[in-house]
Amino acid sequence: MRLTDTRVRNAKPQAKAYKLSDGGGMYLLITPDGGRYWRLDYRFAGKRRTLALGVYPIITLSAARTDRDEARRLLTQDIDPNAAKKARKRATKIASENTFEAIAREWIANQRHRLAARYCALLLARLEADVFPYIGSRPIAEVDAPELLDVLRRVEKRGVIETARRLRQICGQVFRYAIASSRAKHDPSADLRGALKSPGRARGHKAMPLDEVPTFLKALGAYDGDQRTRLALRLMVLTFARTTELRAARWSEFANLEGNEPLWRIPAERMKMKREHIAACTAGGCRAARIVRIARLGRQSVLVSLAVARRVHEQQHHALCLVSHRLSWSRDSSRLQVNGFHRAQ
Repeated sequence: MRLTDTRVRNAKPQAKAYKLSDGGGMYLLITPDGGRYWRLDYRFAGKRRTLALGVYPIITLSAARTDRDEARRLLTQDIDPNAAKKARKRATKIASENTFEAIAREWIANQRHRLAARYCALLLARLEADVFPYIGSRPIAEVDAPELLDVLRRVEKRGVIETARRLRQICGQVFRYAIASSRAKHDPSADLRGALKSPGRARGHKAMPLDEVPTFLKALGAYDGDQRTRLALRLMVLTFARTTELRAARWSEFANLEGNEPLWRIPAERMKMKREHIAACTAGGCRAARIVRIARLGRQSVLVSLAVARRVHEQQHHALCLVSHRLSWSRDSSRLQVNGFHRAQ
């Protein structure tokens, strides 16, 4: 006889465990301690097996019957219901472990050997602020393009269009890492090309036209301000260095200043591409370096002492920018940025 909700609800424990059958191999097992468990007996590959369908009242009678019918459907396809249940559990466990946040943090950790620690911290901060609160707990394989677009639209609405664009790129790298490690099959960020607002054309540092370098050097030679600033600008023009490379330069990096082939060996940790760079000093650059060396008063660094605060380095950068603008060969001082000297080569 088929069970009813009333009969299941009123079932009492006895001295020994007993079963209330509902047909089709399904029954309610009542234990002496009052536990009520749904079970399904079936045969697969010639052997009798039992499938646990859940605990009453968490699993109702109707829900248990639905699970029984699904198990019997699997049997008609020669699939063991117990094996299918274990496979679902494994998939659920993998999905819960492979959330977008978990994989994003793993990806950033794997980038630390090639990216600066400060940049890795910036990547993580952006994700923590704008992505993790919305899709961080989602299995990465289930995140689709509309869901990701909704996250990026939130950033766009704050007016930080470039940040939204960069976040799409970062998320794309996380998705591609998941694909490479077999935890996702698709990168939804690729479907969002053109879906975000355009930040406009990026403006890089302006390059100094080569035919105008002599005019600038003449104006620089007549500059009567701080000697180290003037010489630093001259070194930048003649070696195509960036401000960060010059301001932190050490005298130990220069070789053969008194000879015919002077060199400046910039270590990899101070280069943008993290590769050692060797700059050949021209005659003018060599002379400028010698003058700075004479005026250095025993310091180990070219422009500032080792104990100087970071604030002074920032002041030096602003000084270089200010002087370059004042000496601009054009009334349009926006044409030149200090870091644009190396673009002229």
